[in-house]
Amino acid sequence: MDSSLSLQGVCNVSGWGVIRAQGADAASFLQGQLTNDVLALNASHARFAGFCSAKGRLQASFVVWSEDADSFLLACSSSLLAPTLKRLSMFVMRAQCRLSDASGEIVLRGATGLTAEAWIADADVWARRDRNGATAIRLPDAAGLRRALLVAPAAVADVAMPAAGLSIEAWRWLDVQSGIVTIEAATVDRFVPQMVNYEIVGGVDFQKGCYPGQEVVARSQYRGTTKRRTLLFDSDEVASAGQDVYASAVAGEPVGTVASAAARPGQAGGSALVELRLAALDGSLHLGAIDGPVLRRAKLPYAVALDAEPIT
Repeated sequence: MDSSLSLQGVCNVSGWGVIRAQGADAASFLQGQLTNDVLALNASHARFAGFCSAKGRLQASFVVWSEDADSFLLACSSSLLAPTLKRLSMFVMRAQCRLSDASGEIVLRGATGLTAEAWIADADVWARRDRNGATAIRLPDAAGLRRALLVAPAAVADVAMPAAGLSIEAWRWLDVQSGIVTIEAATVDRFVPQMVNYEIVGGVDFQKGCYPGQEVVARSQYRGTTKRRTLLFDSDEVASAGQDVYASAVAGEPVGTVASAAARPGQAGGSALVELRLAALDGSLHLGAIDGPVLRRAKLPYAVALDAEPIT
């Protein structure tokens, strides 16, 4: 049997929550907070975006789409929902925008393979399709499979969307294989967007107006060679987000951080997206300690320039 069949289907996306931003100023408020262009959102598209500190470090990441002209939904790691909601609320001030936790009102399901294709056909990544009272957002492909995020109000989810059957472990592994880092509690304040390839995967708009950390993010883009990037690795041991990575050529200090990780479905070991000094690629990389499990380089689904200076 084709092993890819075990990666096809629908699952409930546990580990994610939903924030609602609602009001006459909701779009302009989010435009001033996130790394991507919210004002350009329409009923046919979603956005991937980051929320940064004043120092340009990612505090959260979102998939953002509109319910209507004055209401937006932001899906993020549930481990960050409460602190992110609190932090965003500090900036609302006089804006006509109300922020709330909508996780209990919205059901998220992940669709892969043929089911995803049935919902989003040949639409571009981050395109949106509505039908049967549900919304489908095309996510980046992973392991050669089409993927979509299916969204519906909790009251109609079981009627509007296909039933779940895919394991959450398979979905999380495909998330890692897609090369998209989801910021979670263990990785808050660790990365400038370029360190986790956000400008490559469409998570940063350099033409939009200001947002927290915008000057730092812009400087990181235009100052020259990027010396840190996120790459995909396999390992015989399952990594965890926030775990240190060491290089054989650099004694005593970590050279990178696991940004996202997941177990390999039905097999030993796992895969990880690792943010690291590119110069460290000259030696072997190890998980957790200099003599820890070896990390084996795997192929990302998009190109990353690897022009780094040698280790000194």
